[in-house]
Amino acid sequence: GTTTTVLEATDPCWVEVVPGLPAWAPDGRVAHVVDDSGARRIALDGTPLTPASLQVTAVLDVAAHGLLVTATDEPTAQRLLHVGWDGALADLSPADGRHSGVVGGDVLVRSSSALGRTGALVVVERPGQAPHRVASHAEVPAVTPEVRLLTTGPHEVRTAVLLPSGHVPGSRRLPVLLSPYGGPHAQRVVQAGQAFLESQWFADQGFAVVVADGRGTPARGPDWERAVSGDLATAPLQDQVDALAGVAEAFPDDVDTTRVGIRGWSFGGFLAALAVLRRPDVFHVAIAGAPVTDWRLYDTAYSERYLGHPDVAPEAYEASSLLPDAASLSRPLMLVHGLADDNVVVAHTLALSGALLAAGRPHTVLPLTGVTHMTPQEHVAENLLRLQVDFLHRHLGGA
Repeated sequence: GTTTTVLEATDPCWVEVVPGLPAWAPDGRVAHVVDDSGARRIALDGTPLTPASLQVTAVLDVAAHGLLVTATDEPTAQRLLHVGWDGALADLSPADGRHSGVVGGDVLVRSSSALGRTGALVVVERPGQAPHRVASHAEVPAVTPEVRLLTTGPHEVRTAVLLPSGHVPGSRRLPVLLSPYGGPHAQRVVQAGQAFLESQWFADQGFAVVVADGRGTPARGPDWERAVSGDLATAPLQDQVDALAGVAEAFPDDVDTTRVGIRGWSFGGFLAALAVLRRPDVFHVAIAGAPVTDWRLYDTAYSERYLGHPDVAPEAYEASSLLPDAASLSRPLMLVHGLADDNVVVAHTLALSGALLAAGRPHTVLPLTGVTHMTPQEHVAENLLRLQVDFLHRHLGGA
């Protein structure tokens, strides 16, 4: 029953867990992750192994010859790398884009995505043999995303812009629709065409769609992620405002910043509702899907990771809650929530709706019977998209 501590990690905010580590190196040292020199790095017994120019995102395999990892030096991309135990790097990524893989013995199966296609390219590689491409029989999407990537604002927020298919630059000024997630653990602005199918569909309904990954999102390093510690509202919202300003500067003849909507789901729903409550000068209509409205109602492990214990830091929960802002609503807001949601429970939307009603603020609530956190039912998903477009057009007007 005796135990011995071989590794201990502490952090004033939180300790980030990277999939695949810790693990034993062949020589008995411990391979683990350290946040060092502004980067998330692999280390051996505390000594960094990977360079500070790379943000390590996952360790896919640990073997006698080294580690198979995903890492990035540009947050929209992802490289597949072999890292030797001596720190030697071999880039297994064939081109720009996002790459991952699995390995068994001397066989590597690599999956690659890029902006120029809407599906993953899967290749099997083995030493001494020509690479074998795995055929895909997936249905071809009905839309083809046309993505323009920008960096916007003082924090160089990675931002994607999608205009209607066939749009002639300068021919008309389009209403703008921001479509963020904007929170921890998920990126939306990535070099993968399939990530923008829904955004292109909305663009084809007559919008300039803007997707931005602000502070708190992954793959930008420890300081970027910890910018939301103690406050999940201020930095994510400001980065959406800055992204909109950057897009307006880059496309002055194509976007109309007097007609700006925002829609999102989960953390993105929280961010959408937050936008019209706190910045009605910028955002004119919002659709909030399955929004977290009060972090006291959300999963304890998640909420306390970012905001601390509610009895110790009640001010952090108050600053990140939508409920105190209910009386300030002056813009159209649609709340959408699955009644069977077991992640962000429907109590979140009911609490905000109740606060809005108590303040005499008109709003729309769309309950989805039998729907959980996401919307897997095809007929629900399709009709929900159409209802959202109709709501946006009614309050922003057509292009």
